[in-house]
Amino acid sequence: MLDGSRKSERLTSMRSAPSEKPLIYIVDDDSSMRDALASLFESIDIETETYAKAKDFLAMAAPERPSCIVLDIRLPDMNGLEFQRRLIENGIGIPVVMITGFGDIPMSVHAMKQGAVDFLPKPFRDQDMLNAVMAAIERDQKRRLVESDITQITKRFNTLSPREREVMFHVTAGKMNKQVAGDLGISEITVKIHRGAAMHKMGARTYAELVRMADALKPKLHPLGR
Repeated sequence: MLDGSRKSERLTSMRSAPSEKPLIYIVDDDSSMRDALASLFESIDIETETYAKAKDFLAMAAPERPSCIVLDIRLPDMNGLEFQRRLIENGIGIPVVMITGFGDIPMSVHAMKQGAVDFLPKPFRDQDMLNAVMAAIERDQKRRLVESDITQITKRFNTLSPREREVMFHVTAGKMNKQVAGDLGISEITVKIHRGAAMHKMGARTYAELVRMADALKPKLHPLGR
């Protein structure tokens, strides 16, 4: 069970618009632990959803809002490491906070190496749990901002012509206009025109911004394999 502790004042700063209020998923087969954690988080106006089995959580559709998962590393249907693997397979990037028994600590350390935010051996203090979920939700907020940024960049990139895309990736690879012209078999003035068009459509005010955008697109779209 959780021991008593003062509520986290720092979590208050995470509250935002109603549609962006954090949500904490509690995945634990111990009903008393689920209830205790839900009561702790809801006492500071953080919404919760509880699950007794990992497969029940994996079957639901996660809402688009900052969130984290508080997970008992040993569940009837799978352990925490398997759970993390399934999250990755399902494309779920929600951060995980592990809660463990003493004998599970080596497994928990391995889970952290695989991306878990924290692990808390039982029994743990309320404040330690609040601090852990705060860090997890802040990580998720940052992840969602990055993903939203990449989505917008991709939409803009899709408005570029094939030639504008080629020029954009060549110039952001550090090549001079004259080099790009030679590589693509076009005139230098044409390179400048396409470069300007690409910057305008991408909403890049500076060359540095265009480089940042190209780097964001690089894992999926970059033809030069930089």
